[in-house]
Amino acid sequence: MGHKFKFARVGGFDQVEITTGADLKALPELDQKLWVALACPTTGLQFDERTLELLDTDKNSRIHAPELLAAVRWACDVLRSPDVLVEGDDTLNLSEIDGEHEEGKLLLKTAKTVLKSLGKADAKSLSVVDATKAGAAFDKDPFNGDGILVDAAIEDAALKQTFKELLECTTTPDDDKSGEKGASEATVQAFFKEIAAYSSWLDEGKVEAVQPLKEQTADAYAALTAVRAKIADYFARVKIAAYDTRALAAINGEEKQYLELAAKDLDVTVAEVEKLPLAQVAAAEPLSLTRGVNPAWAEKIAVFKSKVVEPVVGAKDVLSEADWASIAAKFGAHATWVGKKAGASVEKLGAERIVALATGDHEKKLLALVADDKEREPEAKAIESLEKLVRLNRDLMTLVNNFVAFRDFYSREAPAIFQVGTLYLDARACELCVRVTNPAKHATMAPLSNAYLLYCDLKNAKGETMSIAAAMTAGDVDNLMVGRNGLFYDRKGLDWDATVTKIVDNPISVRQAFWSPYKKVLRMIEERVAKRAADEAAAQDASLTTGIDSAAASASSVTALTLPPRRGVDIGTLAAIGVAVGGVTAALGVFLEAFFGLGIWMPLGILGLILCISGPSMAIAWLKLRKRNLGPILDANGWAVNAQAVVNVPLGASLTKEAKLPPGAKRDLSDPFAEKRRPWGLYLFLALLLTVAGLWFFGTLDGLLPERARSVHVLGDAAPAARRDASEDEAAPSADESATPADS
Repeated sequence: MGHKFKFARVGGFDQVEITTGADLKALPELDQKLWVALACPTTGLQFDERTLELLDTDKNSRIHAPELLAAVRWACDVLRSPDVLVEGDDTLNLSEIDGEHEEGKLLLKTAKTVLKSLGKADAKSLSVVDATKAGAAFDKDPFNGDGILVDAAIEDAALKQTFKELLECTTTPDDDKSGEKGASEATVQAFFKEIAAYSSWLDEGKVEAVQPLKEQTADAYAALTAVRAKIADYFARVKIAAYDTRALAAINGEEKQYLELAAKDLDVTVAEVEKLPLAQVAAAEPLSLTRGVNPAWAEKIAVFKSKVVEPVVGAKDVLSEADWASIAAKFGAHATWVGKKAGASVEKLGAERIVALATGDHEKKLLALVADDKEREPEAKAIESLEKLVRLNRDLMTLVNNFVAFRDFYSREAPAIFQVGTLYLDARACELCVRVTNPAKHATMAPLSNAYLLYCDLKNAKGETMSIAAAMTAGDVDNLMVGRNGLFYDRKGLDWDATVTKIVDNPISVRQAFWSPYKKVLRMIEERVAKRAADEAAAQDASLTTGIDSAAASASSVTALTLPPRRGVDIGTLAAIGVAVGGVTAALGVFLEAFFGLGIWMPLGILGLILCISGPSMAIAWLKLRKRNLGPILDANGWAVNAQAVVNVPLGASLTKEAKLPPGAKRDLSDPFAEKRRPWGLYLFLALLLTVAGLWFFGTLDGLLPERARSVHVLGDAAPAARRDASEDEAAPSADESATPADS
């Protein structure tokens, strides 16, 4: 590696420092394993989307590391010095463009042309606004080099009409850079290919076999097609009837079908009537075309008779199966020709117009205009490249320091490009807010970040909506719940209504984890009490309702509602309560005896008890906070974060600001609605007094007191210490029992 990069330990990992033009120019030398990110989306960021669009060469809505490196190489090649990119200026001096470089020379020439078109021929610099205006103006030109022909580029009226018909017959016209709908070379060729195919198909249909009735063939074939399936169905039923007359009742329609029809408001066009046979079926019976025809098909049969039957087999009121076969054969070639129809997309233009387009030269003229548009492609690319250069001059350094390194995020000097604003909620301001396009998909991966996340739906005064995920990294979670409302300020300072829609629960801090077990117990007790009260209320309501219903049912014989007699005390229940109270009292006594037995070590006992309760949750919180990572939050949005972007406790505390009084603020502590203050001093004194009394009662202080003040002396045999000494004496063997025979 030729260039010596500098690294800084930030966020728990080494990040490269890109601060000079030399650093930027040598970026292709830096091992991509040391990059913080390898890809980012082109939308949803607080970064110029047009710049990202110009960098997205493969148009997949993502910027990959190779695309960023290509932009760095290109910008450094066409500029005299890469140091100009470090400044991030909105305006690029023309003298910074390298006129000796082949592409730089073209860019310099284009810049002067652009400035001249904007009325700034004497200007020595080009701004992003000027370059954008020039690009937009060029795009609005009918010939803008994108190879898409638009209506404004056509002057001939007849050719304009053809182009209009082309767009009408094209299901997916091309989009011109001007925003208009147009046609590319491929689209023009496809249209005239359809014209040629349809015209050729028309030529095939001019032979006599295909047009048996000449100009009346098309109408006759349409009339035949309308009833073909129904007539074929009739003759099939006739054959079944001839095979077995027992089938007549079924093939003519069952009685229940007519009963169902009779129960409705009849209409001859209803689907039920159309499904019935074309006429009453009998064995070897021809089809009557005038009498007994299903009313739903009568009109179509009449048209069929006049346009098909009479011209082909003569004037007949009945149609035999042989006549039907003759008609089908007569139109066989026509049916085959219709089935081969090509160029259906242009059929709406009519045969006469299609033939005219097929024999004219409009395709050649339209393709010539497309070629004229393509001739300006180099000019269009030069203007686009100029805009890209001016934008990179302003934005490239910012993008690199939010892509190769997360300098903006970890320095806390300016928001990173993925931070979309600040959420104010529950007396806190969350600054780590990222835009989310798919909250459901995002929530499947984001929990791996070990961060406490609030998903919020936003809506502003214009009716625009947006979804975000906000990381809560300080405070507690007592008042955070789905449905809470807050206020969100975007990076432009505009306010949005925010509503919490989903919460991903993770520890916020070790302090919050310390109190978490106690709060959970209190919530559980509150919920149990509330549930018990609700169950009791429901039971009482049900009992009262039952009593009232019983009283109403026997109102004729009972004049007053008599309440059931009060039940006496259940001895079994009372005994169970006594046993429970006794067990609790015994357990409490054992605990107090063990606790007071610690003596001077009681503070450590208290500490141990607290650690037993809060220790596990604090340990879990400590482990998760050490692994709190920005990567999954961004990866769920389309980034490819390449490092363990840790959000530790100090950084997290800076990302969520808690409510604090401003310096120098005065406070009036006389709250007229404040609750009466409790005598906490008295409570502490009583607690201390009880503690000392407990220590004295269990004999822990006997070694520190004179003999007359000891619990053994005052309480005698009732003192726990006396009982303990007596039990120890009984357990120890007497002198006589311990003597050996030899001693005797």
